[in-house]
Amino acid sequence: MFQIFLRFFSLGLVSFGGPAAHIGYFRQTFVDELKWLDDKHYGSLVALSQFMPGPGSSQVGFAIGYHRGGLLGGLAAFIGFTLPSFILLFLLAVTSSQWLDYSFTQGIIHGLKLLAVVVVADAIWIMFKQFCQLKQAKILMVLSCVIILLQPSMLMQFGLLVAAAIVGRHYLSRQADDEISNEHVQPVKLNFFWLSLFVGLLLASLVAIALSKQAGITNLTELFSQFYQVGSMVFGGGHVVLPLLQQSVGDAVSNDQFLTGYALAQAVPGPMFALAAFLGAEIWVQQPLVGALVATLAIFLPGFLLMLVALKSWHAISARPKVTGAIAGVNACVVGFLLAALYNPIFTSAVLSPLDMALVVLGFGLFKIFKPNVFMLVVGFAVTGALIGAFAG
Repeated sequence: MFQIFLRFFSLGLVSFGGPAAHIGYFRQTFVDELKWLDDKHYGSLVALSQFMPGPGSSQVGFAIGYHRGGLLGGLAAFIGFTLPSFILLFLLAVTSSQWLDYSFTQGIIHGLKLLAVVVVADAIWIMFKQFCQLKQAKILMVLSCVIILLQPSMLMQFGLLVAAAIVGRHYLSRQADDEISNEHVQPVKLNFFWLSLFVGLLLASLVAIALSKQAGITNLTELFSQFYQVGSMVFGGGHVVLPLLQQSVGDAVSNDQFLTGYALAQAVPGPMFALAAFLGAEIWVQQPLVGALVATLAIFLPGFLLMLVALKSWHAISARPKVTGAIAGVNACVVGFLLAALYNPIFTSAVLSPLDMALVVLGFGLFKIFKPNVFMLVVGFAVTGALIGAFAG
């Protein structure tokens, strides 16, 4: 267990670049170097993480740890990989009042917000090419973006995800797979204990939030429920968590606090979902460490429970064309959500002048043409923002 923890902890210290980069780091370490599993098995774990809601790269890490050491191995992998970013974002949250008012640090935060525009725009570009190849998928993407821009709410997002799954099941399943006879499809054997736990917690979270709103009080149960619901609905991982989180906790933190946390999450290594540590500490100010721990556990938990449900039945599930079609519809819808989030709150909160827009265009061009290391972009935008802030001050 300690070996699993140590390997993932060392990766958590240096894993800049988001989910796609993390998956590359994992493959190099656990397939090429340590030989814990082969390429085929690793590829199946990556595919499963894309199929399930939750933090994609963290789910792959959890599955590798589970393969190596069972449930405790999966937990050791999760704690090791998430701990560095959790500690950094928690410390930044609890000390923000001491450094956030300085023009120098405000400039750094502003520069990182501009970087967020670049990174999310690039994520949308990549996801659009990957998930919106068919005309029906493009229509789903456009409609979901338009509707969320006009009617932004958690309930609307959930309804659109369900509708996209239904449309995808009928119109995006692969025709060649439709011709497969039932006798060639393996039976699916799900782990109903973990499935029941996932569904039970989801239903309990809905009830808890309703009761908290009715009583007009905020408690740790509501905090857990908010982040658990977000973790249950985020397909694609990484930046896709942004619109759902903003809708879920937007009343508890200001737009500026939210974008500051998101910008800082870009600047630290590890999973993007560790943003929950920053937000949890900001929301639960009376005990920030408790708030950070509850929010982080809640947002990661649904994805891990679903991985445990399907780890041993993934091949049988992926062979069903209607299932893959439903997921294709959800993925197209998610691209629309992310496009809406690129405008609000990211673009509207970050791009405040022609100079800001020029920096975004320049950064996006450098990102696409020269493909620099993301850490270099973090440093570049932070320094540029600090200089602008110092000059303005």
